[in-house]
Amino acid sequence: MFGREHLLALTARPAEAVVAGCFACDNTARGEALPIRERIVVTEHWRVAHAFDASLPGWLIVAPVRHVAALDDLPPAAADELGGMLQRLTAALRHEVGAVKTYVMLFAEAEGFEHLHIHLVPRMPQQPADAMGPKVFRHLGASEADRVPTEEMDRLATVLANAYR
Repeated sequence: MFGREHLLALTARPAEAVVAGCFACDNTARGEALPIRERIVVTEHWRVAHAFDASLPGWLIVAPVRHVAALDDLPPAAADELGGMLQRLTAALRHEVGAVKTYVMLFAEAEGFEHLHIHLVPRMPQQPADAMGPKVFRHLGASEADRVPTEEMDRLATVLANAYR
């Protein structure tokens, strides 16, 4: 039987630093020039952003800072950090946004968004049944008029960043 370290060494492929033209890589490369909503939390392995096209306040995207296309391609240290990060972000969303829980989803298949990214979505107390579970995706890809305003994303980002510390 394989030990955990041996299994990780067999499955984890080296992550590329960046891939030109990749939406997540291009944003990460901007570093401190990114607005707070695009760098709520930044660690050696991860960057957390508010979804740019969501109509639900607090819809977060957790993406590796290096280009990774699949979960088993994560470097072991990034994989180890992920669970604690999701737990702390969920606590911040519960405390600061009023979420009763969060949904965690990973698809990374849409054209132009193949870079691994995890959706961490607040489930609100009065969320209608037609927006629960996978139906919550009705809040993503919102029209410009229905999106969370930039100022609100920045305000939430600041609050969540402070709560995460």
